[in-house]
Amino acid sequence: MKIRILFYLIGLFLMGFGVTLTIKADLGAGAWDALNVGLSTKIGLTVGSWVIIIGIVLMFLNAFIVRGKPKLLALATILLIGFSVDFWLLVVLENFQFELLIYKVFSLIGGIVFIAIGVAMYLQTKFPANPIDQLMISLHERFHLNFMVSKTIGEVCALILAFFLQGPIGIGTIIITFLIGPIIQYINIPVSKRYEMLLKR
Repeated sequence: MKIRILFYLIGLFLMGFGVTLTIKADLGAGAWDALNVGLSTKIGLTVGSWVIIIGIVLMFLNAFIVRGKPKLLALATILLIGFSVDFWLLVVLENFQFELLIYKVFSLIGGIVFIAIGVAMYLQTKFPANPIDQLMISLHERFHLNFMVSKTIGEVCALILAFFLQGPIGIGTIIITFLIGPIIQYINIPVSKRYEMLLKR
């Protein structure tokens, strides 16, 4: 159980760090992150607060889609991701800005890798999924869409909202949208093996 909790917490913490790096790169954040930044800029509250608010909204939306009850345990995942994003964005990297393009590119790539590692780690634990990931699963279950189509629908909806809220959309957004899935799948293999090895000790 200790290994499971450790993977869960470290995974979400690394995921938050990755999200922060993609935002700080200023080349375009992921669709949902761009939405959260846009809401923070237009309305107020921290980016992490909007991660939590949007997560709660999606939690009830997912329940409506599958005609079931909200997965309230997902609140823990939502709160931890929101806290992690604010910790890295407002405490650790608040005054850190990348001026040169090469550093921005490294920040974007590093952010994608850290998000992928974080997601791969926390998914091993089988704890409640991030409502964004659950949205893909809900659309798949209700409408029998494949995961790629379900994921794309969620990303496009977030992207449209982020566009109207003038969130940080750019080339990085496109790169994240198309690369994050394959990278998570690639990283998931060694992470899964390591997790299984630690559980057997």
